[in-house]
Amino acid sequence: MQLNPAGFEADGTRKHRVYIALQRLRAAPRGIISLDFLKPAELAALRAECGTVDFRKATAEIAYKGRRVHQDFDVCFPAPRRGAFAGLADCLEICVQDATSRLSVLPDGIRFNDFAIQRYPAGSRGIGVHRDGKRYHGIVVIVTLDGESRLVSCADRAGSAKRRIDDRPGRVVLLTATEFDGRSDEAMRASAGCTASYEFDTELVKHIDLDDKLADHVEPTPHPAEGSPGRW
Repeated sequence: MQLNPAGFEADGTRKHRVYIALQRLRAAPRGIISLDFLKPAELAALRAECGTVDFRKATAEIAYKGRRVHQDFDVCFPAPRRGAFAGLADCLEICVQDATSRLSVLPDGIRFNDFAIQRYPAGSRGIGVHRDGKRYHGIVVIVTLDGESRLVSCADRAGSAKRRIDDRPGRVVLLTATEFDGRSDEAMRASAGCTASYEFDTELVKHIDLDDKLADHVEPTPHPAEGSPGRW
């Protein structure tokens, strides 16, 4: 059993959950699913780690090729791979590697090298419906650490046929990206958006975004937070 900082054991139970999750993701029409993954002590460690990093206000709107996405949150980007953050990334990598050795959905393996932490104020407009850029390969992971958000998958960038995704703290959301299961078509990049709120005025919704394999040779598109990609 693999041990990581602040817990984050890549044990048999977690490996099996990720294996089943990747089977579901392969069959998911919209390329997005969630699974129960984190323990309360691990969430607490991740929230504490968020208190050690600096945030800045994200660009209010990203425009690319005529498409516009609003962004109402603070961001730490690139975020450091250390402590509990490293524990989470290591655990996920080990579990996904174990699963893909049997499923072959990511034949080249996985290494998360792009990491953003987003902090949403109570009543935030969140982030508009978008697809992550083609430069993101394999899978994208979203982890809500605190608060209550409304993450939805959509049939297209216009936001039609919204379906809510269970992203409560403790769950991990997986989204397909370019080259997942050998596919590179447009539909492989899931469309999603998020609005956020929280019951307590003193608390904020916090998300972690982990992305696999940033490919510099692909035509760049803006990161959902802003700026050039952060590398681990």
